[in-house]
Amino acid sequence: MIMKAAVYEGPRNVAVEEKPDPRIEHPCDAIVKITTTNICGSDLHMYEGRTSFEKGRIFGHENLGQVIEVGSAVRKLKVGMYVVLPFNIACGFCKQCERGLTNYCLTMQPEPSAAGAAYGFADMGPYQGGQAEFLRVPYADFNALRLGEDAEERQTDYVMLADIFPTGYHATEMADVKPGDQTVIYGAGPVGLMAAYSAVIKGAGRVWVCDFHTDRLRKAEEIGAMPIDMREQDPGEVIKEATLGLGADNGCECVGYQAHDPSGHEDASRTMNSLIESVRFTGCIGVVGVFVREDPAGREAQPQIGDFEAKGKVPIDWGKLWFKGQQIGTGQAPVKRYNRRLRDLIAGGKAKPSWVVSHELPLDQAPDAYDHFDRRDEGWTKVILHPDGSG
Repeated sequence: MIMKAAVYEGPRNVAVEEKPDPRIEHPCDAIVKITTTNICGSDLHMYEGRTSFEKGRIFGHENLGQVIEVGSAVRKLKVGMYVVLPFNIACGFCKQCERGLTNYCLTMQPEPSAAGAAYGFADMGPYQGGQAEFLRVPYADFNALRLGEDAEERQTDYVMLADIFPTGYHATEMADVKPGDQTVIYGAGPVGLMAAYSAVIKGAGRVWVCDFHTDRLRKAEEIGAMPIDMREQDPGEVIKEATLGLGADNGCECVGYQAHDPSGHEDASRTMNSLIESVRFTGCIGVVGVFVREDPAGREAQPQIGDFEAKGKVPIDWGKLWFKGQQIGTGQAPVKRYNRRLRDLIAGGKAKPSWVVSHELPLDQAPDAYDHFDRRDEGWTKVILHPDGSG
């Protein structure tokens, strides 16, 4: 059988092509008919050719759908159930998974010196993505999060549990955001907006969101966050003025290695050093923006540091960080640590992460959607694809 899928065909070239349907390969597998899948900011690193993502591979690590087939060892999942899938593919029984670090599973990553696996993601195993009509889910009883009776009608909320809602929440966990805190978020993309949303849900007293894009800053204002337009204001100065010169209690980095100035010149250290400046002595910083071990394109994109950036090295203001006694947490989110509690906030009407969605499109429009989202066109804040034609 043949299905349609959004496939990488080279830098800034996505095509919707026919691919073989996935099949059960292991007794613990399930096959899910994908009804809702997101384009993520992390997909853009691969889309732009800034990773080792292979031509012909299917994109998509934020996936939700309906179970249509299960392997002989699957017990919890039943055909017809709606499930949302953590972007982390984990076994549930290795040393890392037993510690709750499903983001660094040792079983599903085939490279012995590495850890962590994901759907349709560079350097995280051979697994195909879910921007397609169907997806194979390994160790499905462990990985798939079952959804309630409202799943079909609230897919745009629940699909955010695959990545950006738990990832934004993880940033605030590493930053130790508590009720009453003053928190600064760098980056008003989907993950940054979810970090701001998570800080608000946790009861932060003030939340600042820093970015260049006014449409995304307006989204931040919708949840009561205070925008800082970095084209016009220096976040460190704004925040220190508001905090008697001390700085925010904590902060989140939600941009990553392609951070840039208002003119578009890249500087991978820009947001990290700004956070070190903006957060007070002994404050905590959570880093969920993507940084990579190697970025050959960095030689050209960031000529001021050239080969340094190409090797994944970033010139951090370590002296100031040390002097201020700040703590930094980094890495991809262990989605399963948070997705049940966040699911229940959605089900109980306490959270509605779909407020970030700007576009819902059929899978056939994936090439245009990638182009608009990559260019950060006005109003393109979060794009959902519906391979089944719904929405």
